[in-house]
Amino acid sequence: MTERFSKGDVVRYPYLWRWQDELQREHGEKDRPVCIILALRDEKSLTHMLLLAISSKPPREGQAALEIPKLELRRAKLTDHDCGWITVSECNYDILEKSFHFDAGQRPLGKFSDVFLEEIRKAFVPFLAAGTAKIDRTK
Repeated sequence: MTERFSKGDVVRYPYLWRWQDELQREHGEKDRPVCIILALRDEKSLTHMLLLAISSKPPREGQAALEIPKLELRRAKLTDHDCGWITVSECNYDILEKSFHFDAGQRPLGKFSDVFLEEIRKAFVPFLAAGTAKIDRTK
């Protein structure tokens, strides 16, 4: 991953939902917790990230999400959430070193376990493979 951020880290990010992107909005309405599901460095030392939104509300119609177990909420330091969902049917794509949205100076709030990350990955991959998941925030 990277020296600073790795797979499973939960950070704050102004996530742009698919419905907002379809309305041609450029900015998320608020910073929210997201999970870094992938962070890869390329040959130019740029960090490409896929970010999945975390919400305290159930998914909207047309969205797929996993309910986050209470233990994982604690690991992610989301103790202000009574319950939580991680959306797996869409993600934001961003490049750490070029991002206008990602605060590279922040510290992760917490981190999901490897076991839960594998559940997330299995649920997310079909959407990513179908080409319907990624919202490009590098534009």
